[in-house]
Amino acid sequence: MATAPHHRAGRLTTLAYLFLLLSQNIAALLLLPLVLASAILTLFWIGLPFVILTGTLLRTLADSQRRTLGHLLPKDPIPSAYRPIPPGGLTRRGATIITDPGTWKDLLWLIAGTANITLIAIPGAFIGHALYQLLFALGLAGNALYNAYAPTTLTDQLILLAPSALLLTLGLLLLPPAIDIYIRFNRLLLAPSEKARLTARVAHLATSRANTIDTQASEIRRIERDLHDGAQARLVALGMHLGMAEQIVEQDPHTARTMLTEARETTRHALTELRDLVRGIHPPVLVERGLHGAVHALALTHHLPITVTIDLDGRPADPVESAAYFAIAELLTNTAKHAHATQAWIHINHGRDRLVITVTDNGTGGADPAPGSGLAGIRRRLDAFDGTMNITSPPGGPTIVTLEIPCALSSPKTLPSSATD
Repeated sequence: MATAPHHRAGRLTTLAYLFLLLSQNIAALLLLPLVLASAILTLFWIGLPFVILTGTLLRTLADSQRRTLGHLLPKDPIPSAYRPIPPGGLTRRGATIITDPGTWKDLLWLIAGTANITLIAIPGAFIGHALYQLLFALGLAGNALYNAYAPTTLTDQLILLAPSALLLTLGLLLLPPAIDIYIRFNRLLLAPSEKARLTARVAHLATSRANTIDTQASEIRRIERDLHDGAQARLVALGMHLGMAEQIVEQDPHTARTMLTEARETTRHALTELRDLVRGIHPPVLVERGLHGAVHALALTHHLPITVTIDLDGRPADPVESAAYFAIAELLTNTAKHAHATQAWIHINHGRDRLVITVTDNGTGGADPAPGSGLAGIRRRLDAFDGTMNITSPPGGPTIVTLEIPCALSSPKTLPSSATD
C-alpha cells in the first residue's frame, strides 16, 4: 500500500481534497434513498428505468471519488472495472447493472458514507472551529462566540488565540492520518476485485479487437475503392490510348502523337493518385522524420496557425506513430470544419510509458464523439493500442482533446524540444 499522500501534496492541497471528498460523500448519502427506492420498485418491473438511472449516477459518483483519491495517490490510482451497459432493452440493461460486482461494491461505499463523513469531518471540525475562534478573537466574527460567550475586554479576546492555535495544530496533525485511513478504507471498498478487473479487461479487449477488425476492413474497402475509381481507371484509359495510337501511328502520326501526349498526362495523374494513396496509408514523412517531423509538416500545411510543442526522447513504434499522426490529422480536420477556430495548439510528450498528446483549439466547442463521427473513429483507432481519448469541449470553447497511448520509446535521439508554426 502506498504511503500517505499528504507529504507529497502538502497540507493545504490535502485540505482542499478533504472538502471535495466530503462533498462527494454527502452526495452519496443523498443518492442512497433513491437507490433503495429503485431497488424496491424493481419488484414491479417499473423500477427498471430507475435502476438504470440510479446505477449510472452511482457509477459516475464512485468514479469521481476514485479520481479524487487518484490525485492523492498519483502512483497508485484506483481503477474502475464495470461491465459495459448494453444498448439493448430495459431488462437487459437493468440486469447488467444489478449483476455487476462493481455495482455491489459501490453500494457498500454508498452505505459507508456516514462513516466516511465522520472520519474526514473530525480534522475538518477542529480546523474550522480554530479558524472561527481566531476570527472571533480578532473581532471579525461577531460579538459572541457561538452566541454563548462574549468577552468584555481585549485581553479576553486575545486569550482565545491560544486555544485556537492549539485546535488548528491538532486539526493539521490529525489531517494526514485521517486522510490515510480514509484512503485505505475506501480503496478496500472501491477497488475492483482481480476477477472483476480481468473480466472488464477481457470485455474491453474483445470490443477493441472487433472495432479494429471493422476498421481494417473499412480501410481495405477504401483502398480498393480508391484504386478502382482512380489509378485503375486511369491505367485502363492509358492502355486504350496506347492501343489506338499503335493502330494509327502510320496512317495519322499527328493524331498518334496527340494520343501519346494524353497517355503521358494520364500516367502522371495515375502516379499522383498512387502517391496520394500511399501517403494516406503511411506518409513518407512519418517514415523519414518520425512523429516529430510529420506533425510539424502537418502544421505547416494547415491553414490555421498551429503551435507545436514536442518533448520526446525517442520514437514510438511505427504503428503507434501512425495512429498518433492520423489522430492528430483528424482532430485538426475537425477543428477546421466545425470549430471555427483561429488558433490551435499541439503538445506531445512521453511519461509513465505513455505517449500523451494534447490538441487544443479556441473554437466554439461542443465537440461530441457520437457514433459515426471522426472523434469516434479516433477512439476506435486508439482502442487497438489500449489507448484513451478524453474530451473537454464546453459550449463556447475551448476544446481540449487528450490522447494517451501506452508505448515505449526507442533509443534517445537528438530532437528539438519545441517549435512554433
